[in-house]
Amino acid sequence: MRSSFWRRIRWHPPQGTASPGTRSATTWRMLVTQGPGPLVLALVMIAGIVIAGLVVPTTQHLASLMAVVPATTAALAGPRLTTVIAGLSCVAAFALDAHDGLLNTSIPAVHLAEITLISAFVIASRSIRDRSVRELTEVRIVSDTIQRVLLRPLPPHIGQLRIRATYHASHPHAQIGGDLYAVAKSAAGVRILIGDVRGKGLPAIEDAEALLGAFRAGARRTRSLTELMAELEFSVRSHFEEAGLSDADAVERFITALLLEVPDEGDMVRVVNCGHPPPYLAHGTDTLLLAPAVPSPPLGLNSLSSDDYEVDTFSFSRRATLLLYTDGAIEARDSDGRFYDLGARVAAWPGSQPEDLLRHVLDGLSRHVGGGGTMELDDDIALIAVQYGDDLPAPGAAPAAEALAGGRTSFSGPDARAVPRRGTGPG
Repeated sequence: MRSSFWRRIRWHPPQGTASPGTRSATTWRMLVTQGPGPLVLALVMIAGIVIAGLVVPTTQHLASLMAVVPATTAALAGPRLTTVIAGLSCVAAFALDAHDGLLNTSIPAVHLAEITLISAFVIASRSIRDRSVRELTEVRIVSDTIQRVLLRPLPPHIGQLRIRATYHASHPHAQIGGDLYAVAKSAAGVRILIGDVRGKGLPAIEDAEALLGAFRAGARRTRSLTELMAELEFSVRSHFEEAGLSDADAVERFITALLLEVPDEGDMVRVVNCGHPPPYLAHGTDTLLLAPAVPSPPLGLNSLSSDDYEVDTFSFSRRATLLLYTDGAIEARDSDGRFYDLGARVAAWPGSQPEDLLRHVLDGLSRHVGGGGTMELDDDIALIAVQYGDDLPAPGAAPAAEALAGGRTSFSGPDARAVPRRGTGPG
């Protein structure tokens, strides 16, 4: 399934970078299709045919060429303008037949009938097409609104964090699919959820909505991450049981999920991972994979007791950047069947801003699976980059003390694996 990658994720090249050939083609297209362009083009075509008919010998009858004018106009303009052009084409064809001395024959009637029938056909086709486009536009507006409500844009700043996110749905006409993310500010700190529903595209949206609704309802009031994960498990399992009443395959569904909490009182991050790919933490010359010490099963297959979940704690420096992702980013294959090495790509990141990290990862992904700005993906992809904001107070310290904290931060955490910046990431 192919789609325009950059259009779908809304990354656009800077203005002025288009090649001269591209700018020229765009200019001509706009001149012909916008504003008075279709009318001017039609009049030029009529004038050209009339002039040619007056120049060639009268034995060469060009009036039948007028049928091309309304057909061309219908491709560029609506039914009303096409009807006007069809009338002008009939008048011009009659004038050419009169110039050729054909008024006493049946040829003018044949020419007029030809133009009329072709015009009627293209006008009817254009009317049907315009009606279909209007209906599709209305459906897309409703669909886009529903999708924006379901997967709300993440705030650029929340608490002391800067957050950037991007989403690429595998379905060509969807903005979201089976991947999901959300963020909430609780008394314990900022909580971020990222997950991946079993399946892909539009059929998985229902399951994503169930988990997102449960997170938004419980993230602010639940005291601990383990309790919150147990609540999410209960909500997801209840959703699957209800869905199983009408869908026998619902019992086989599950959702991988990762809960991440950045407390307000310290430079650390807490993670509860239920079968989801672990995040990367990039800092200086090091990149860490924050793997869980005791992995938990995905939601829908897990425990309802908060005691059965493990919380892993990792250091999170103010100059470090967290990258959360779904498995579509690590399971994307190139033409030779090789997986995208996300770890190596993150390790080679030379930047410092979270949006630069997303762009760096997406550039590499685009080249890996398709190149040329086109991607062929069989799964949804969600990416989130998180770091402390430079213009926000340091956690647990006065703003003035931040200028003194210039030393290198050591990283720790269960099973955290270091990846050399220019080496090969974990497979």
